[in-house]
Amino acid sequence: MARFTDRVALVTGAGSGIGQQVARLLRDEGAIVHAADLDPAGAPDGTRPTTLDVTDPDAFAAAVDNVLKEHGRIDVMVNNAGIGSTTDAVGCSVEEWDRVFAVNARGVFLGTHLVLPAMLDAGRGAIVNLASAAALVGVRDRAAYSASKGAVVAFTRQVAVQYAGTGVRCNCVCPGTVDSPWVGRLLNQADDPGAARQALVNRQPMGRLGTPEEIATSVVYLASDDAAFVTGTALVIDGGLTAA
Repeated sequence: MARFTDRVALVTGAGSGIGQQVARLLRDEGAIVHAADLDPAGAPDGTRPTTLDVTDPDAFAAAVDNVLKEHGRIDVMVNNAGIGSTTDAVGCSVEEWDRVFAVNARGVFLGTHLVLPAMLDAGRGAIVNLASAAALVGVRDRAAYSASKGAVVAFTRQVAVQYAGTGVRCNCVCPGTVDSPWVGRLLNQADDPGAARQALVNRQPMGRLGTPEEIATSVVYLASDDAAFVTGTALVIDGGLTAA
């Protein structure tokens, strides 16, 4: 039996990469999926594309309200939208720092903040946030990115403890380097994209990058009733990167 039959899910960053795969898997398991993105053209067929800037509180509130008006509930919230940054603490400008935190940290806060009241009223709900292995270990040239994803891990744990026992669970996934369009865009900025890609592969103990599908599978697990006793966890899916 499909694990999400008739459940309502809102997924941010669902136009490509991990978010796109999450939306697809939830759809395949019976969910009604609202796939939100700055450019939702890549939202999987059979989902409901929604244009959304997760840094805009009013736009995010309107998106959540529209889902609630249509269905009366949101069973699954996946805060996946994120952006990268490849500077150190000296090279990172204040503007870059604020932009990375606006998307990666404030966007997660807004999604959680806005869906929690309805989930608490319903006595059930699953929130899954996308953090990163870079939140757990030091990674060169990722000052703002690492800090923003560290904030996601800490926020996830706080929400989980705050609402434990209410029927609402909150977890996050910490991917390692994933062969996604987002990583592809970073590599294309390098002087030698091929060499930069090989360097990413070389630092992986498993000798390869992860796939969006592998990360999405873990997200969907945490959102499902199979994870009913899981809250406050930071699930690492990184090919051994943080263990090395």
